[in-house]
Formats: sequence, structure tokens, C-alpha cells
Amino acid sequence: MRWRGGGCHCGAVRYEVLTPDEIEVEDCNCSICRMTGFLHLVAPANRFRLIRGADRLTRYAFGSRTAQHLFCSICGVKSYYVPRSNPDGFSVNLRCLDDPDDFADIRIVKFDGRGDWEASAALIAHKSRS
Repeated sequence: MRWRGGGCHCGAVRYEVLTPDEIEVEDCNCSICRMTGFLHLVAPANRFRLIRGADRLTRYAFGSRTAQHLFCSICGVKSYYVPRSNPDGFSVNLRCLDDPDDFADIRIVKFDGRGDWEASAALIAHKSRS
């Protein structure tokens, strides 16, 4: 496990996330993830720390209003957010890490957020407990 830096395009929002060298990320096909190309690296709250930019974040919520989408108010990039599937943690966009290719192994799994979100979330939760 090691801390990896990331943030938005303009650098106003910066964070660190503690991750292993082998990770699994979800590629969700819901409308917002598909349109933004978000690859979800989910981390519990104690493995995420916002370094700067809390005052630059703009929130957006839709649907169930559980997910809190956080966008940089300067450049518009959503580099992380509070996901519906894990409201006590964070989802970091793998593509917004400083060096997204610096992992020993990255497994990308499909997440059906457009079709049956609940079933997909239950499957991911079951896999994480196994």
C-alpha cells in the first residue's frame, strides 16, 4: 500500500489515496460515468485525504441524490466523488491520478449502472467481502 497523488486538470483540487499495487476499477456505463470516462477506484474514507481545494468544489446530485459528484469550479473536472455504492468512502477517477499507469496490475471490470445498478452494486459488494 502506498499513497498516490491526484487531482483536477488545473491543480486547484489535490488529494492522496492509499492503494495497493494491484487494483480493480469499475467502468460504469451509467449516463454520467459514460460521458466523463470515469474509472472508479473506490477507497474507504480513511484511505483518502483532500490536500487542497475544498473551497473550489461544486456539488451535483441527481437520481437518488446519494452520490455527491464533486467538480472543480475552475476547470470542471470531477477527479473524485462520494459514490452511491459507497457513501462512507470515495471513488477516485483512475485517470486523474498523477501516474495512472504506475500499478503492477489494473483489472477493469464492467459495472452495469445503466441497466441494473442495484444488482451490479450487490455483486461488487459480495466480491469485496470474499
